[in-house]
Amino acid sequence: MDKILLLFCEVFFKSSNRWSVLFAIVRYIGLYKMFEKSGVKGWWTFIPGAREYMLSKCAGREPEGRVYSIVEVLSIVLSVISLFVPSMVNDEFTIAGVFIVIGAVTLGLVSFIYVIRIWSGILDVYGLRKRWLFLCVFSFSRAVVALVLGLNNKYQPAWQVEDIQNEMAKLASSGSASVMNEGLTVNLKERTVTEFFQKKTLLRDIHMSIPQGHMVLLLGGSGAGKTTYLNAINGYEKANAEVLLNGTNLYTQYKKMQYEVGFVPQTEMMRGKDTVLSTLLDAAKLRLPKDVSSKQRRERVDEVMGIFGLKPVQNNLVEKLSGGQKKRLSISMEFISNPSLFILDEPDSGLDGVMARELFEQLRKIADTGKIVIVITHTPDRVIDLFDDVIVLAKDSARTGRLAFYGSIEEARSFFGRDRMEQIVKSVNRKEEGGDGLADEFVMKYAEVHHG
Repeated sequence: MDKILLLFCEVFFKSSNRWSVLFAIVRYIGLYKMFEKSGVKGWWTFIPGAREYMLSKCAGREPEGRVYSIVEVLSIVLSVISLFVPSMVNDEFTIAGVFIVIGAVTLGLVSFIYVIRIWSGILDVYGLRKRWLFLCVFSFSRAVVALVLGLNNKYQPAWQVEDIQNEMAKLASSGSASVMNEGLTVNLKERTVTEFFQKKTLLRDIHMSIPQGHMVLLLGGSGAGKTTYLNAINGYEKANAEVLLNGTNLYTQYKKMQYEVGFVPQTEMMRGKDTVLSTLLDAAKLRLPKDVSSKQRRERVDEVMGIFGLKPVQNNLVEKLSGGQKKRLSISMEFISNPSLFILDEPDSGLDGVMARELFEQLRKIADTGKIVIVITHTPDRVIDLFDDVIVLAKDSARTGRLAFYGSIEEARSFFGRDRMEQIVKSVNRKEEGGDGLADEFVMKYAEVHHG
């Protein structure tokens, strides 16, 4: 019976002494009332793991909460195991005891890191100064902070979990972009995955039509869904969407359209011991239709090498090329099929200003032939004059990638009230990521302007 009571205290109160029981009562009352203030059912307070996850949602730090809740459950499991596995025999540690100690220390350190992150978010939500964070470092004082925030009506959260989710849900666009017979039309309802035993929406309500001959910049902070969006467009990761290129559905007629889309990932995938010529000939075999003759393939390879200035180094090994030459070769491999839609993920990564400028000028020439070119770059302002339009993706309060803007460069500057593209990205980034935290504001503004 004593062992059962001890186990109950370990699991429920983390200790068997009276002070820990008092500490737990203070903690549970505080969290219960905080949850209610944030629109979360208070009874989640009493479920280990779920309690930490719900607290993270109240703090607007859901991703951190997933890790924190798992760590909490593992800590409880380890505590239970330690009750039944002898840690010491004759004043000496057992092997099991060593592993229990190592596990406890590791979980404790990880838990500490995520406690600070989540409670930092709680302080932001309640509008408290960061000096309060010192009280959140220690378990007992953290319980007191929870009690104060929960019981004192002076302290109210800036938003409620359900209210934010419902408010952002209201922005679900019932409209769609008009289908263009010549150009790219994207009507994306949502792109979802299953994470942490629940459906998570990565992207939502992104509608646009891009005319032929346009070079488009894709902006967004880390985690805003830029690469996910590009993968949805090119069919690599299908979404609940309709994507049409020159009037043809890329999803339903993918086999027919696979040569019409070129995608250049950030990572270069080339064999260093091959020559430039052999690399492009191999690419031609893969990317050109099967009925294209070897002569026609060679002619196309020569044409592409001429476009990207690779003829002088056609017999050089890939590993001997400069950084700029490797980038041009990587792009050439995808351009072999002469795609109508050309997508590039950070093609200027690792290039200096001059080399990057030359590369983007070449992409501008490609767009001027009637192609659609969509580019992600983290240094857009040095080449912004070469772009026609800009797409801005941003994470809303539910951590979902949303369309904050699509239009011309000048329209973007007016819409955001910023001259530089880096400033626009900063405006929609979350505050904990060094941004201004205005994503919801601009997502709402764009939705209201374009969808009424």
